[in-house]
Amino acid sequence: MDRRTFIQSASAAALAAAVPASHGTDAQVTSKMIGLQVGAVSFVDEGVEKALDEFQHDAAINTLFIATFTYGRGIAGRQVPGQPLPDHGKQEYDTDTFHGGCFTAVNPKYFADTVFKNFRAPDFGNYDVLEAVLPSARKRGLKTICWFEDVFRKDLPNIQQLEEVELSGENAVTLCFNNPNYRNWLLGISEDWVRSYDIDGVMWGSERQGAFSNMLGASAGRAEGGHVTCFCQYCVAKAKSRGIDADRARRGFLELQKFVTAAHQSQRPVDGYYVTVWRLMLHYPELLAWEMLWTDSLRETYAAIYEKIKSVKPCIQVGWHIWHNNSFNPIYRAEQDLATIAPHSDFLKIVMYHNCAGERMAGYIDNVGTSIYGDIPKQELLDFHYRVLNYQERGLAEIPYTGFSADYVLRETKRAREGLQGTKTLLWPGIDVDIPTAENHSKCTPFGTEDAVLAAFHGGADGVLISRKYSEMKLTNLKAVGAAIQKLELA
Repeated sequence: MDRRTFIQSASAAALAAAVPASHGTDAQVTSKMIGLQVGAVSFVDEGVEKALDEFQHDAAINTLFIATFTYGRGIAGRQVPGQPLPDHGKQEYDTDTFHGGCFTAVNPKYFADTVFKNFRAPDFGNYDVLEAVLPSARKRGLKTICWFEDVFRKDLPNIQQLEEVELSGENAVTLCFNNPNYRNWLLGISEDWVRSYDIDGVMWGSERQGAFSNMLGASAGRAEGGHVTCFCQYCVAKAKSRGIDADRARRGFLELQKFVTAAHQSQRPVDGYYVTVWRLMLHYPELLAWEMLWTDSLRETYAAIYEKIKSVKPCIQVGWHIWHNNSFNPIYRAEQDLATIAPHSDFLKIVMYHNCAGERMAGYIDNVGTSIYGDIPKQELLDFHYRVLNYQERGLAEIPYTGFSADYVLRETKRAREGLQGTKTLLWPGIDVDIPTAENHSKCTPFGTEDAVLAAFHGGADGVLISRKYSEMKLTNLKAVGAAIQKLELA
């Protein structure tokens, strides 16, 4: 039996044990969440009914994750410029028209306690995506979850009053979780959606990490090396309340910055890269204290949003998008303590993007291989990460061109399930369907997509969330999702 047949057979057996045996009943169809992330532009371009027909017919979707707020192109807008256009929607890019913001109406009364008030997306005039989609979704039995992310831009009115402060003293483009203006805005927009629309849930995501990992460039993207936040008045005050010396933290990060700058110039310290980073941590324990200050602030933000929504309407499901860096950076993974997050989480979408993972892991290894792990040959460094993260994929020279296998999804799902330690929090792996990669790198295929969905359920998932956005997905790969759901007899 080949690997693909094994995964399909094992997944079907796992689902048979987990789902009541009344095939074809409503209980079985709705027992697993099959979600799709989609932005307003898809409904504007293709029409609500046509799009919903596609989702249900091709992929057996039963839950819409509508991008209701973002200034980023990752979950809103058409295909990212430079990537091939998919086989549906308008066959043109929206480079000149995409702006972002809130794609629903905004009720000012929920934003009295923040200076950030003008954030309505101008992209489609007064178009309200929830107003347009909810009636049809309800008639079809589809659930709707508002999906928004922690992505902003520098040219917004009053946004500077919410921004984090860098080690340099300059404002960052990112916003501070401890700033009451940002915290109140997050609570206001959540309450607005819950009170103003007949929605079923809210999901928020923040693809950021603390100062220590950022300084080391410990992520898949561009090594930031110096993007160290936050040193605003609110964070400094919070640090003081915890007994953390902000001045020593600054000095520690300045020394770490010198180390990273020299490392990028191949200037090896006398005792090597790894030893030198540990020496800095031992001399400046404030480095990790500042990292944990940021992480705790994120967790407190989760709790605040959760409690606000539950106080308004307890039946609303509330959950979080957990960044893909969770699969690459052991430091970041250590901070994603699922059992700690679970009490304020009805569900977790943990990113397990199998295809683009190869490219991203290679980027991560390249980044940390020129800082903290500069002494280790990069293939050995990748092997080390495979061991400590408990999955095994191909070599460094191959993974950008092959992506990761369904076995990665299987292992990560099992790990997350065990990490939730029997809590009631639902586990919904994020599955990669045509997330952009470099021109000559691995691309999603129907077989790979189907296997990833099967692997997630075999690993114990309560559902899957097809990501990142419908406007970049090929219908052939979306249909592969439906094929997996049929094999599992979920629809």
